[in-house]
Amino acid sequence: MPTVELRFSAQPEHVRTARLVAAAVARRAGVDEAVLDEVRLAVGEACSRAVGLHRSHGIVAPVTVVLTEEEKAFSIEVGDGLTAPGSGASASGAPGAGNPDAAETDVDIEDEMGLAVISGLVDDVEVRTGADGGVIRMTWPTAPAVLLP
Repeated sequence: MPTVELRFSAQPEHVRTARLVAAAVARRAGVDEAVLDEVRLAVGEACSRAVGLHRSHGIVAPVTVVLTEEEKAFSIEVGDGLTAPGSGASASGAPGAGNPDAAETDVDIEDEMGLAVISGLVDDVEVRTGADGGVIRMTWPTAPAVLLP
């Protein structure tokens, strides 16, 4: 399982680099060329979301992006340092879901919109929050390698 890990400070200008790296690694892993734009857009959205969460909550830890080539799939995990207790995010990844009376802030609304965009771009998405922060895992199928004679 070849893996590429990228860490960057929560600055919007680094999102473009993450998108470029994701597209290059996805291409090498065998993701269909027709899907590469979706990979770029989904990674850009997930990284922008993580950068926004870091900046709005004063998190100094880097945003992490882990790109993994598996046997028949390619996955990308974008992690933020926002932990579940008291963060406004529930274990399901939905902001404010832990407290139905909590007023939604602009950050919460942007977070929900970002998750909706990612879900529209990627068929296989998992959002989880734990003690180490939140992670969005996106997976795409890969084409089998073609051996040339």
